[in-house]
Amino acid sequence: MKLAYVITIALSGFLTAAEPFIEKQDLFTVGEDPAYSLYHIPGLVVTAKGTVLAWCEARKRAAGVSDWDDIRILLRRSTDDGKTWSASKSIANVEGPKQKNPFALKMKNVDPNDVTYNNPVLIADKGGAVHMLFCLEYERVFYQRSEDDGLTFSKPTEITSAFEAFKKDYDWKVLATGPNHSIQLKTSRLVVPVWLSTGTGGNAHRPSVTATIYSDDSGKSWKAGDIAVPCTEEWINPNETVAIELNDGSVMLNVRSESKAHRRLITISKDGATGWSTPKFDDALLEPICMGGIVRYNHDGQSLILFSNPHNLDKAKGKAEPGKNRDRKNVSVKISRDEGRSWPVNKLIEDGPSMYSDIAVTQSGAILCFYGRSGDNQGVAAFAGGRLTLARFNLEWITTP
Repeated sequence: MKLAYVITIALSGFLTAAEPFIEKQDLFTVGEDPAYSLYHIPGLVVTAKGTVLAWCEARKRAAGVSDWDDIRILLRRSTDDGKTWSASKSIANVEGPKQKNPFALKMKNVDPNDVTYNNPVLIADKGGAVHMLFCLEYERVFYQRSEDDGLTFSKPTEITSAFEAFKKDYDWKVLATGPNHSIQLKTSRLVVPVWLSTGTGGNAHRPSVTATIYSDDSGKSWKAGDIAVPCTEEWINPNETVAIELNDGSVMLNVRSESKAHRRLITISKDGATGWSTPKFDDALLEPICMGGIVRYNHDGQSLILFSNPHNLDKAKGKAEPGKNRDRKNVSVKISRDEGRSWPVNKLIEDGPSMYSDIAVTQSGAILCFYGRSGDNQGVAAFAGGRLTLARFNLEWITTP
């Protein structure tokens, strides 16, 4: 009887759920480096070897023409599940002369001497490489890769020619990849969401449409897919988009837009490039016009989808009131157990001003959300916050009321 009792106690210990936890640390903070007045566009990915990579745009100015500012792409690495981090380093550099996008020069206060590196996207290849795409002046696109978990990257190769195929359907003058991390499918295809603009509207980023580019040869060459979400009276200026592979092998895009419904747009393709379904609004995913993050959680026999963004609108009214309820705040994480058809669980990560986010899952099952939030520097633009913070937590924390 004593032996049976001991075995029962031991087994009960294994079956006990982990204690919920959440911990936060700032990875980029305004004021720490005098060269930069704003950190924005956080990105996050876990490599095949388990290294966590966190990156962002470091901008010289905190206000004004920030998107067309002098911008560098900075990266930090963690080899212990996101607990401690390396110093930041710049990871994008194109040699030779550079010219400002002509549509930027039509705007006020744009310095033609500024160099804008923008919209970095990283993909963790299941074979161990890290693929990276980034833009120069919202006009040219480059590809590079790392074979050592982000310690070094190859010389950038320009792939802008892949975007020429879009011009038969949409005569773009301004373009951007992602931002955020992107995905490799079970077929090994690399898929990267992009947005395209004629550059004639606000900030030279509007009007806009979304699409994907893809590579079937491990990043050596890239091709344009179909326009996934056009700009219409219903789907207004679709732009920053994230992607996830569903369990049936299809690809779901989760799309930011400026639509009056103030909900995220969803569209699905069997191959991540062509034949996109008619976009529809997801009533559970509020849209304060801000980037979000999406990732697969595969641990302990569960296959879930996690989504992060600022959860802020007057859901009772079902729409945003003019001038109200569109602040970027209340970054939260949601769980879908049915491949994105419903989102029954929502947990607040940051109670207050909080902005762009990306989300990842480590090999141990820890969940990481990397997001912008308010800081001590009152001069920092409200759209980005004063710091980029990493929240590290477990599934039990999300599901605990």
